[in-house]
Amino acid sequence: MRMDAGTAGISIMLFFFSLLCFLVWKNDRKRSQLPPGPTPWPILGNLCQKDVLPLYSSYEKLREKYGPVFTVWLGLKPAVVLCGYEVVKDALLGHSEEFGGRPEIPLQVRLSKDYGFASSNEKKWRELRRFTLSTLRDFGMGKNTMSQRVQQEAQHLVELLASFKGEAFEPMVTFRHAVANVICSVVFGSRYSYSDAAFLELLAVIANYISFFLSPLAMVYNTFPNIMHRLPGPHHKALAECEKLKDYIQERVNCHKQSLDPSSPRDYIDCFLIKAEKEKSSLENMYSNEDLVFSVFNLFGAGTITTSNALVFFLLVLTKHPHIQAKVQEEIDAVVGADRAPCTEDKLRMPYTNAVIHELQRFQKSRIENFPRMTTQDIKFWGHNIPKDTAVIPIFSSVHRDPTQWENPQNFDPRHFLDEKGEFRKREAFMAFSAGKRMCPGEALARIELFLFLATLLQNFTFELDVESEEMDISALWLKIENRTIPGKFLAIRRQACS
Repeated sequence: MRMDAGTAGISIMLFFFSLLCFLVWKNDRKRSQLPPGPTPWPILGNLCQKDVLPLYSSYEKLREKYGPVFTVWLGLKPAVVLCGYEVVKDALLGHSEEFGGRPEIPLQVRLSKDYGFASSNEKKWRELRRFTLSTLRDFGMGKNTMSQRVQQEAQHLVELLASFKGEAFEPMVTFRHAVANVICSVVFGSRYSYSDAAFLELLAVIANYISFFLSPLAMVYNTFPNIMHRLPGPHHKALAECEKLKDYIQERVNCHKQSLDPSSPRDYIDCFLIKAEKEKSSLENMYSNEDLVFSVFNLFGAGTITTSNALVFFLLVLTKHPHIQAKVQEEIDAVVGADRAPCTEDKLRMPYTNAVIHELQRFQKSRIENFPRMTTQDIKFWGHNIPKDTAVIPIFSSVHRDPTQWENPQNFDPRHFLDEKGEFRKREAFMAFSAGKRMCPGEALARIELFLFLATLLQNFTFELDVESEEMDISALWLKIENRTIPGKFLAIRRQACS
């Protein structure tokens, strides 16, 4: 007998209803085995619940309700969230191996095809990370040679800002270019003029990709990659634009191959090519051409956007606290003067400036939900069972605003990093570069850049926000500037001693 349309429709509805009931039952069963958390919707999980995501704005209320270890659901996949210094420290340092995995991130895999030192292949990740850190150290990371590269670029930046003659400028692109030139000098062996249109286009590509990668839509993509890949949206543009940067890197690799002198490597690409030649008989082939291209891609992106954005955020905070900006300038004048550029050795004699930089990093809220860790084995942690291969999201903002660790956690206060004598003091609860086995590999370079760029800029200029904003919450104002919902323009007013 042929089934009539009404019966067929009812059968289909019953099928989907049964499937939905099964998924709800399966999810409830999983939930009972994990730390507590907000109730997820069927299939979507907590993705569309504004009181849950993004975590950097909701973790405090969730922590108050569920405790420092709780679970959110990204679609049908759970992610265990860690809040507060003690919990994050215990996970990343006390149980570094158990919490040291990295889940597959579909957006990243779609772009990189799992090549490069951000690979989800643990063995490849370890090998290429070790090689990259070693090579960067060989080219001066943490040494005077790298400091000199940053000093030179900082002077180029000063010359550019001076040419604006006090007129308003948009710092995002300018600072991005300056920071990119430092990493380019190590990776490509060259820097680029601030008027180089082709290079500015590449910088825009990487900035757009990173901005998308950190967005809520990227979280949806990573949750439902097969569906999202078939739907229209900005993810297609972000991924397609990255092909331009990949093509550019490949061109530079080809040029390096033609002029390579194995006895005298000029930069990271040369070192990789030399290593690849030595390893070409290896069955694992961790040093392929694709691995080189994507390792450079990751260095270029990670070494540019995070640091340049931090510098813009620094200036935003200092324009809102002009007395602190003036106090940093007083210390620069006393220690460095106006006749020479700041150098890394000055940092030891500039405790207030060092404290301000650390406090600026502590105060800046980080968005890291789209780059989680993963458990490598079943573990009982803080009274909860967390199964192997569970995504884990440590909230570093919760560490940096933990009232048990900071005297004035919600306010910008450089005294957090100064002792009674006004000397700089380290704080264990400072985790601006993460912690444990997945710490930022570019920490040493970033520290040099943040100090030398900021000290050189404040030696030469006083900064003001171009348009007085009624928004008093700096984090909210920064988010609007970072997301380009309002223009973030500054005035760089030349200081008299430097005129």
